[in-house]
Amino acid sequence: MSKPVVAIVGRPNVGKSTLFNRLAGGLVAIVEDRPGVTRDRLYRDSEWLGRKFTIIDTGGIEFKNEQTSISTQMRRQAEIAIEEADVIVLVIDAQNPLTPEDEMIAQTLRRSGKPVVIAANKVEDFSKVELYEFYSLGLGEPIPISAVHGMNVGDLLDQVISYFPSEQEEEYDPDIIKIAAIGRPNVGKSSLVNALLGEERVIVSNVPGTTRDAIDSAFEHEGKHYILIDTAGMRRKGRIEELTERYSVSRSLRAVDRSDVVLMLIDGSEGVTEQDKKIAGYAHESGKGIILVVNKWDLVEKDEKTMNRFEKDIREQLGFMQYAPTLFISAKTGQRVNRLLELVDFVAEQNSTRITTATINTLVREWVHLNPPPTDKGRRLKILYITQVGVKPPTFVCFVNDPELMHFSYKRYLENQLRKSFGFEGSPIHLVVRQKDEEKE
Repeated sequence: MSKPVVAIVGRPNVGKSTLFNRLAGGLVAIVEDRPGVTRDRLYRDSEWLGRKFTIIDTGGIEFKNEQTSISTQMRRQAEIAIEEADVIVLVIDAQNPLTPEDEMIAQTLRRSGKPVVIAANKVEDFSKVELYEFYSLGLGEPIPISAVHGMNVGDLLDQVISYFPSEQEEEYDPDIIKIAAIGRPNVGKSSLVNALLGEERVIVSNVPGTTRDAIDSAFEHEGKHYILIDTAGMRRKGRIEELTERYSVSRSLRAVDRSDVVLMLIDGSEGVTEQDKKIAGYAHESGKGIILVVNKWDLVEKDEKTMNRFEKDIREQLGFMQYAPTLFISAKTGQRVNRLLELVDFVAEQNSTRITTATINTLVREWVHLNPPPTDKGRRLKILYITQVGVKPPTFVCFVNDPELMHFSYKRYLENQLRKSFGFEGSPIHLVVRQKDEEKE
């Protein structure tokens, strides 16, 4: 199931980003440590007491250079957070009295009906803290914390996760391939959904934000069953601004979490954008099967080299996703759409591929012979053996004499050899390095 979303809101200088970093810093599982993976996002995954969730930081938001009052800016921040979040954490400064901005944000949050937890930050002495004034916000009991030192943050998280919806079992047959169509607003996600379904199951409009929530559509093609998740509507009508665009990611996150294969749509008339990198990066780190779908190809003026140039640009912009196949389509005219499900089946199979330990290690000896591991201060890395421990994505554990000797370039070499030998096209590979006692081996 998809992870709940927690938004951190509040006026400037109350410690929102400090709390964000506290929640994310020691809890985010870094799937890969290699150059090229985009990580500069306003959201992170976190976990508390076994419940995984996504946190959004509303700090540091840039506004257009216009004459806009502080109150209007704060209202827009809160409104955006409300729309995307399941639970909202309102951060206030416990060392200072309430301000009009605090009260304005609280008023907006009360109207939303969303669960709100007040984090009274910057508390230095918990034995002398007085928070009576903050009850006037009408949002329940404030929880005193120190985000800088991590004090009482556990109590805050206890309250936050108490509002999460109960975890449910997967509602679909595990053999059904779940496909998430993701991407920026107005790249043609709903049009693609309709083209695949062959009917107008989703309202199509050239106004970004027509579809407000993810819509699941079950369908059958050549005897195979699929669930198509449309994530259109990642921003609201009347809120089409840079600020809102920053938060358009969250619905894609939920769809990615629930999917087996991700169709990452890119607007062929615009090329790869920073927002595309962020959305694609999350799918990559989540270990999903991925297809890069360049839509609106009918609108692009082309010559015999246009497709190759665009393909090269994609590989440069999405350097961490070299494994993902690319398909150039027009959802509007139906160009190449008929090839998409065949590619989905192939990528889903690649993402679920399992290789025996004996087969892998027969080849590992050849790989090591062709390219011996590096040495460091006279010590050489020894690859003892590699075994596959999971699928979706294919996950391998590489046992070595000393993990510190595994340079990222040699790890990349091993991953490339795994791909060269077994494919895994359209699927990330997770390679975990662990130490093994040579004598016991």
